[in-house]
Amino acid sequence: MIPEIGHFALIISLCLAVILTLVPAWGAWRGNSVAMALAPSLSVGLLVFVGISFACLSTAFLQDDFSVKLVASHSNSLLPPIYKFAAVWGNHEGSLLLWLLILSVWTAAVAVFSSQLPLLVLSRVLSVMGGIGVGFLAFSLFTSNPFARLLPGTPVDGSDLNPLLQDPGLIIHPPLLYMGYVGFSVAFAFAIAALMGGRLDASWARWSRPWTNIAWAFLSLGIMLGSWWAYYELGWGGWWFWDPVENASFMPWLAGTALIHSLAATEKRGLFKSWTVLLAIFAFSLSLLGTFLVRSGVLTSVHAFATDPARGLFILIFLAIVVGGSLTLYAFRAPAVSSRVSFGWVSRESLLLWNNVVFLVATITVLFGTLFPLLVDALGQGKISVGPPYFNAVFVPLMALLVPFMGAGPISRWKRDTLSRWRGELVIPAAVAVVCGFTLPLLQAPYNIWVALAVLMSSWLFIGLARDVLQKVRTPAGPLRGWRRLTPGYCGMVIAHLGFAACVTGVVATSQYSVEHDLKMRPGDVRDLAGYDFRFIDVMQVDGPNFVAEEARFEVTRDGDPVAIMMPQKRRYLASGSVMTEAAIDAGLFRDLYVAMGEPVGSGGAWAMRLHYKPMVRWMWLGAILMAAGALTAALDKRYRRQRATSPAEAVAHAV
Repeated sequence: MIPEIGHFALIISLCLAVILTLVPAWGAWRGNSVAMALAPSLSVGLLVFVGISFACLSTAFLQDDFSVKLVASHSNSLLPPIYKFAAVWGNHEGSLLLWLLILSVWTAAVAVFSSQLPLLVLSRVLSVMGGIGVGFLAFSLFTSNPFARLLPGTPVDGSDLNPLLQDPGLIIHPPLLYMGYVGFSVAFAFAIAALMGGRLDASWARWSRPWTNIAWAFLSLGIMLGSWWAYYELGWGGWWFWDPVENASFMPWLAGTALIHSLAATEKRGLFKSWTVLLAIFAFSLSLLGTFLVRSGVLTSVHAFATDPARGLFILIFLAIVVGGSLTLYAFRAPAVSSRVSFGWVSRESLLLWNNVVFLVATITVLFGTLFPLLVDALGQGKISVGPPYFNAVFVPLMALLVPFMGAGPISRWKRDTLSRWRGELVIPAAVAVVCGFTLPLLQAPYNIWVALAVLMSSWLFIGLARDVLQKVRTPAGPLRGWRRLTPGYCGMVIAHLGFAACVTGVVATSQYSVEHDLKMRPGDVRDLAGYDFRFIDVMQVDGPNFVAEEARFEVTRDGDPVAIMMPQKRRYLASGSVMTEAAIDAGLFRDLYVAMGEPVGSGGAWAMRLHYKPMVRWMWLGAILMAAGALTAALDKRYRRQRATSPAEAVAHAV
């Protein structure tokens, strides 16, 4: 009975989404304030019924209701309860329902927390988001019903959740990633609402900035968790390998980064208005493209949901409607509302323009590398792969071109500035950065020029930001009064840029200084790695809640002093028989020690082992956390909530 309630709630959700799409849009067109005023209530109702549907599916998993096809295919009675709950979105149908739940959360949040918006604008925004909901609800109900039954012939027990997904990181990773993916629908909806109204002024940019920041922050955290999971769960010690599904989430992040900076220029100076709208469309379109790639079956990946092509065709048609419709509206509206604001080439606007160009080129580069093999395959020209050599060769230089201008951004002035003032402000940070870049890497032998350049660029960012902060807080009334002058928007920018500097340092240091040994070891063997001695003690069998494992024990010392006891595992899951590697990691701020088990080799208890020394690998993920924290801090800025409340009568008058 519970699955039927969930299915019925999903049908009601589709009806509410259709009404939310049509009625407020009609009210905005006809100037009917009553119809427009229904939008917030419909948005909350949509959240309630999608939430009921999600709760029913979760209950079916937790109660081992194997009469539900999805539960029987992706869970079993031995699975720990936390993973039974995570199994709800560990498959195509359930993850799509999670997508819908998060979309309804964003829609209701806009309705509840945007009460100061003009009713006309709010109704259009919610109507657009309702239209997106219609597409995905129809997709769920007509091609991907999560409540399909196995009647008669209910199995006694289920199959299993993919062992790769039985991990705490994968419990949190998809919801965070979807919060970012779907969150860009808010910026998209604001952009389409602005185009529909023909008013691309600073207001729409100010209204959409906090939502865009929050979505970008969640997407950053989701990508970071995915990288971390790949590092410790897949057993190979890598943190990013340009997998097409990884790229599917990275492309909206790149476009969203450009959008955040472009929104700042639009809100502050009324600049790049048409371009900012196009970026909002581009960012959400890439989110939909990622959904298509993951769910269409055109990609083979540990991250993908391999499904039948009919589902991929549905998403492709929906993607064409959303992208085609929005670009058509843009083509008609954008030329009439393009920017008429001038600025000098030495100014903050020019730096933001350069930022947008670099991130857009980076996005197109990743997009081309991801889609080109699919295009070649579709044309019958064989199968090719585009891997790390291509992406590293074109992506890394683009980011290197960006960093010097990031250091100048915070101290630059709007509209017009001078090179002489830039020189006066930046000569000291530049000199200190050069000294740091060429001396700090001497602490690690051998000297590496790429690490020196990374330290130089990171020092340039850090010292420039620190100097700018100190200048802003330096007041005659004392530093305490000065600190109060720093707005959340400015503090968020500083935190995010510091996070980027940490990421640059971590990526280059771990790439250049990592040491990896794949070798055969027997109990009692000792191997040296980067000054650490790894002693293989023994192997024992351990029992888990739904697996049995061979667990090795290593004693790690340095110069005779104990460092860690590390216990990697080779697990065999009882329900599916799958064998998985569980790496052991001794984590630290400046280095990770990593041990992963391979297979038994020959006789005498020998095993294939993988030993890694990873310097500063944590800096990448700490940097991503800082970037997300910076975006969330900036979203707290009260300026974004200082909209003048508009009565329904005023909204109708404006519409007319």
